[in-house]
Amino acid sequence: MSRIALITGATSGIGKATAEAFAEAGIDLILCGRRQEKLESVVAELSDKVKLTTLLFDVRNKKAVFDAISSLPEEWKNIDILVNNAGNAHGLGTLDEGDTEDWDSMIDGNVKGLLYVSKAIIPTLIANGKGHIVNISSVAGKQTYINGAVYCASKAAVEVLSEGMRLELTQHGIKVTNVAPGAVETEFSLVRFKGDEEKAEKVYQGFDPLQASDIADMILYAVNAPARVTIADVTILAAAQSAATTIYRK
Repeated sequence: MSRIALITGATSGIGKATAEAFAEAGIDLILCGRRQEKLESVVAELSDKVKLTTLLFDVRNKKAVFDAISSLPEEWKNIDILVNNAGNAHGLGTLDEGDTEDWDSMIDGNVKGLLYVSKAIIPTLIANGKGHIVNISSVAGKQTYINGAVYCASKAAVEVLSEGMRLELTQHGIKVTNVAPGAVETEFSLVRFKGDEEKAEKVYQGFDPLQASDIADMILYAVNAPARVTIADVTILAAAQSAATTIYRK
């Protein structure tokens, strides 16, 4: 019987790449996102490989999260894998000059959104006595950098929540994997710089950045590891990157 995975932020970047990798592996998919047309596009791309359904919601909206997940038909309720991928960076600046709306977006999405989705699904995993939660953190959750304190704090929270989940859920046969990517060439910087393509492109110039598929490969490996193995925490950096903001460019 095929496993079922629910992926948040499945319309682009790491989430979409993970959906593609899971589909190739025969894992049925619940794709979650905020953009209906993007969800439909991913479904059209992958529907010949596995069974798919979609949920349209913003992880920052608590009611929308619980309403959407509770609306799943019976055949989709027994979720085996949860990938908490949704989240973003907004703005780059010092604390005294930071935009509080940017702070709210990051904390609400990266932290509270992850909690809402997890709370909606964990009872099913516990009842089934098995499952796997993959949380997408960041190298920024392990090393704070200037002008990014709130984003770093939100991703450090993901690190702590991953550890807390592992402490609480291992006894129920549930694995928890924390994945901390470094510089991945996705829409991340475009969102952070509010659509400024020139600024976003400079982030990835002069070196070969990670691709979303690199992170998806790691996630697939983690969820396919033998029953005796838990990939608890992994940091993935570009070859030219040695720390959160240390990148050797040509």
